[in-house]
Amino acid sequence: MSTNKPKHIAIYGKGGIGKSTTTSNISAALAEAGHRVIQIGCDPKSDSTTILRGGEDLPTVLDSLRDSGRPTIADVSAIGFGGVLCIEAGGPVPGVGCAGRGINAAVDLLHELKLFEEFKPDYVLYDVLGDVVCGGFAVPIRNGIAESAFVVTSSDFMAIFAANNLFKAISKYAPSGGARLGGVIANSIQTPYASALIDDFASRTGTNVVGYVPRSLTVAQSELYGQTVIEAAPTSEQADVYRQLARHIAGDHPVSIPKPLNAPALKQWAKQWGDRVFGGAAERRLVEVV
Repeated sequence: MSTNKPKHIAIYGKGGIGKSTTTSNISAALAEAGHRVIQIGCDPKSDSTTILRGGEDLPTVLDSLRDSGRPTIADVSAIGFGGVLCIEAGGPVPGVGCAGRGINAAVDLLHELKLFEEFKPDYVLYDVLGDVVCGGFAVPIRNGIAESAFVVTSSDFMAIFAANNLFKAISKYAPSGGARLGGVIANSIQTPYASALIDDFASRTGTNVVGYVPRSLTVAQSELYGQTVIEAAPTSEQADVYRQLARHIAGDHPVSIPKPLNAPALKQWAKQWGDRVFGGAAERRLVEVV
């Protein structure tokens, strides 16, 4: 049982970009290394911790609050791979309320129930949806809950767009005590230019890339069994990629306040990369069609 102060880390990213897969594999790697870990899913889809639990269902904090009024820790948590304590904040009833409120309610309840004092984690990972950085989704970085935040992105423009918005939120709250950026995790690297594009975006926003996660069938195969790569394919190269990320996060990593691009600058940057990748051919074809 750890006697050290736990390190709280938020991992953000656009929905569907692989942030939950990345977060769960980091949690699994930290647990494998002997650390006590809590992963809190802050995505209304409530599927953050699925691959840590063999695909089993887990009641969310919001559902339990609606059903029983005051749930216990046992009501809203489950032990996953390596002893990781899994919790899902949950979301509103479809068509009603704000998705981000689930995070606020979950964090308040977990503090009331003295979860962190009882479980004594070394690391608490918040897996947060980053498509819309409203007040609710900004809770982990806004209220000083997390010491640092990492942003998962691919080389797709909409993922970069979401990352830039997250940089805006971090740069707004960091000077007043909010979380600072620990770095960018480049995910789903497949094309020859993907790493260079993300490196360039990081450089222009005053940030740095802390890891490159290649697109791999091992991830898809592991998830079919409801498992992380660390559990399903522990000797694979992909598992070592996640272990390297986990070691970086567990260490005393540097943090910074990012410098997000404004809208015109981001569009111009994207167009320049379009010309660089496609050689202007796509634009010429569009002109011919018109």
